[in-house]
Amino acid sequence: MKKKSITAKEFDDRFEKGEDLSEYLEMDKAKRPGLAHRRVSVDFPEWMVHDLDQVSKRLGITRQSVIKVFISEKLKEESL
Repeated sequence: MKKKSITAKEFDDRFEKGEDLSEYLEMDKAKRPGLAHRRVSVDFPEWMVHDLDQVSKRLGITRQSVIKVFISEKLKEESL
C-alpha cells in the first residue's frame, strides 16, 4: 500500500502541532542512526575483570553488559 505524501513543510507544521504522522511514514524502512554495533577491543587489569565479574554475577547480567552500562552512565554524566 502506498503511503500518502505531503511536503516537508506540511510535515514539520503538523509535527509541531503534535499531530499523528504515522500515515505518512514507512516504518518498515525506518532506521535509528547511531545504533550500529562496532567492535572495540579493550585490555583490563585482572583485578578489574574480577570486580566486573562479581558485579555481573550480582546483577545477573554478562560482563559485557556491565561494561556497557557503566560506560553509558559515565558518558551521560559527562554530557550534562
